[in-house]
Parts: sequence; structure tokens; C-alpha cells
Amino acid sequence: MIRKIIRIDEEKCNGCGLCAEACHEGAIDMVDGKAKLVRENFCDGFGDCLPNCPTGAISFEEREAPAYDEAAVKASQMTKEKTTMEAHAHNHQGGCPGSQMMQFDSEGRLTGEVPAARPVSRLRQWPCQLKLLPTQAPFFDGAKLLIAADCTAFAYANIHEEFMKGKVTVIGCPKLDMVDYTEKLTSIIADNDIKSVTILRMDVPCCGGLQRAAENALRASGKFIPWQVVVVNRDGTLAE
Repeated sequence: MIRKIIRIDEEKCNGCGLCAEACHEGAIDMVDGKAKLVRENFCDGFGDCLPNCPTGAISFEEREAPAYDEAAVKASQMTKEKTTMEAHAHNHQGGCPGSQMMQFDSEGRLTGEVPAARPVSRLRQWPCQLKLLPTQAPFFDGAKLLIAADCTAFAYANIHEEFMKGKVTVIGCPKLDMVDYTEKLTSIIADNDIKSVTILRMDVPCCGGLQRAAENALRASGKFIPWQVVVVNRDGTLAE
């Protein structure tokens, strides 16, 4: 069939890999130091990879190409997520001690006020990494959910008091994790009594993947709950 699909100019490609990381469908691989469209049926033609190319090597063209295979894309994403989780998240019984689920019930951590000279952690549970979290847990019951990009904790100085306090915090980085968190976030929101969702991201393109996953999960959950997106600038300020 004739359809719109991306084209990669190998002469312009500098091998940075940003387009492969931005392509959540997995249509692009790095081959011999160059980006290549290796799965034409995985390319949806929307061009998520386009803004991430620093050399302008990616463009659109209309040509003969296989139809976009959404089912194959989802199956590939599920396989990749399962493989990643199996590699990094061990069984809580007898597995990695660092993955053991914990809930922190300290009254001071949840709601208490502390002197300015003595900051306190507002993290309410462990683990907090999305790859390691179960989709159902007691700490999700009635929770206000904070979905935060990894870098926000280092860029925004007062994240514990202004964003984490009173919330269950889950963190992830779509660029480094190479995982589409839509399905997992959908399960967390759909299968638990989540009261609200705050998405805290950086002002960089790769954080768009985390925001899209959260927004898609909210839609797919079938629930109507309050949610908001807050953007942290790279200089540590909040975007207007």
C-alpha cells in the first residue's frame, strides 16, 4: 500500500541514537553506527522521532510500504517490558532485597511538619521505580499518585515538600528504561482506588514519553479522576 512513512538520510545521520530512543514503536534500530528503519510495519508515520534528530536526517515520504501493524507493535512492547522487568525486578520472596515491597507509615513522614533545618523524606513506599513496582499494592489504596521523571528529583530542590508529601511517588525515565509504561500505569490506575494523578516532568523532549504514557493510561483506565502536568525547567524552576 502507498502510505506516509519516515525516511532516514544516512549521510546526515550522526549516529546519536535519539530517534531510536524516541520511537516507542521500535521501528528504528542502530546498525553500524547509523539509524535505520528496520521494521516498516512498526512505523506509524506520526514522526515522534522527528523532533529528536539534531541533523535533520529524518523526513516523511509517501511510498509503497507494509501497513502499520499495531498488534505486532504492542506484542513487541510487551515482550520488551517483560524482559526488562525480569532482568531488573526479582521475585520479592527470596529475590533481590532491594526490590522488597515496603510501606512507610511514619506519621511525621506523611503529614507532619518539621523544622526547616531538618528536612524529612516524604517517600511513602518502596520500591518507587516503575519497573519494580507491582500493579496492585496496599499503598495504592486511596492514593494521590505522583508520576515523576527521574531527573525532577535532582532539578527541583523542594520536590519532597511540594510534590511528594501525601502522595505515592512512582518514577521512571522512558529514554533510559526503553519501556512504554502505558500498560503498567493503566493497570495501576484501573485496579486501585487512585484519587488523583500528578505528572511531574522535565522540559526536555524525552520526558514527553512519560507524559504520553500517563495520559494514555488515564484514558484507557476508563476512570475520571483529577490530573495535572507540571513541568520543571532545567534550571530548577517551574515552567509557567
